[in-house]
Amino acid sequence: MTKILQDLGAERAVLAGLFAYGLESYIEVSDILDHNSFAAQNNQIIFKCVEKIFASEAEVDIASFISAAERLGFAETFKDKRELNYIKSLMDFPVKRDNIIHFCAQIKKFELARKIKSLASKISYDAEQITGDEDIDEIVSIIENPIVDFLKEDDNNKRPEKIGEGVDEYIEFLLENKCDQLGIPTGFDRYDAAIGGGLRRKCVDLISARPKVGKSVFGDNVAINVAKQGIPVLMLDTEMSKEDHLNRILASISKVSINDISTGAFEHNEEQHIAVQDAAKLIKEIPYTYATVAGMPFESILNVIKRWVLQEVGTDENGRTNECLVVYDYLKLMSSTSITNNIQEYQALGFQITNLHNLAVKYDFACLSFVQLNRDGITKESTDAVSGSDRLIWLCTSFSIFKEKSAEEAAEDGPRAGNRKLVPIVSRHGPGMQDGNYINLQMSGQHALLTELRTRDELVATGGADAIEGAELPFEEDNEL
Repeated sequence: MTKILQDLGAERAVLAGLFAYGLESYIEVSDILDHNSFAAQNNQIIFKCVEKIFASEAEVDIASFISAAERLGFAETFKDKRELNYIKSLMDFPVKRDNIIHFCAQIKKFELARKIKSLASKISYDAEQITGDEDIDEIVSIIENPIVDFLKEDDNNKRPEKIGEGVDEYIEFLLENKCDQLGIPTGFDRYDAAIGGGLRRKCVDLISARPKVGKSVFGDNVAINVAKQGIPVLMLDTEMSKEDHLNRILASISKVSINDISTGAFEHNEEQHIAVQDAAKLIKEIPYTYATVAGMPFESILNVIKRWVLQEVGTDENGRTNECLVVYDYLKLMSSTSITNNIQEYQALGFQITNLHNLAVKYDFACLSFVQLNRDGITKESTDAVSGSDRLIWLCTSFSIFKEKSAEEAAEDGPRAGNRKLVPIVSRHGPGMQDGNYINLQMSGQHALLTELRTRDELVATGGADAIEGAELPFEEDNEL
């Protein structure tokens, strides 16, 4: 008796989960399953229809389902009363969200088993056709070619190819799509130049700093600068509340202190009141999305990103993700349960950046992320000064250290050369910076404002910060976070 390689109960449970939990559930399963994963033809069609609904950003109900079926050419299928009742039963079928991934795994196992069975059947059939007139290579190819094709399919058809394939079309594309800068401008020109022209798609640019130096201020300033360009930004915050975050953003834009904003004291100063109101108006207009992810499992954080890219960013007419930026503040363990006897902290962080990098590649977005410097970072400015350094450095596109200046550096650079420095250490696409050189920054903690100044080499070449024309710094004496 031939065994049927399917689990219709698991298929029913996954489809019921898509109806019950909508896009939230689809994002979790879409990297694992497609319509071909289902053994039953009607389940394949249902999955296609649900995908169509989510692509249209609609809610899943009977009306939207029938509409999707009509657009896909399956209208006749669901005129059958039994099929329509099956859809309704799926909508009423109780399934726990946490179990859906388990059912997905079951479906995937049977899909692979069916493919292997089909492959074995083809090899067996072709072997039975052997007459003895074939040479050895022809006989070997009976098993070799199907297996190679199977492996290519399992690897999303990725295969080695000659580097020159399509080069003429690529040159033509470059000529037709000229640009001044390859990446998204951060608002910090010297930083952009050092890392190769801004924050690029499919890349994770990493900035490390000690606690309380101003990672969040750096991230917010970049996010605001990018969103002002009309480019959607997603800020993932692992520490602060939305209110604290709003206070900082309002202060950065209005130049009114965080304390005056958070206490409402700005009301008593007409100029400040107007500035805060104008800042609030700007915040409502720019495409800046905020999500607190404190305590969330890292896999859930990745789902937040996927959902945002699919729902809010979308794609152009060619199916390419529209320009966008994810700011992740910051890579760290969310709980002690991430560390076991077999997985240490540096390994857990390595898994995080691996998955974040892979997601950026798959969904074609730029990512700026932050990480803690270890204690060595107080004095050292090298890749081994970051927690979990090896894997983080391997997979990031650029790695920079952001820190307070030492007393010696502040004295040498001069009082008008800022109180922070940014040191690009590694850059895959850009020139980075020579040893001893760094970007001067002025940080105003009470205004959550970061201002880029000249590099150390530029200051030396021009005779120091005091020689810079118009070098007056905003809030230069304010250094509190």
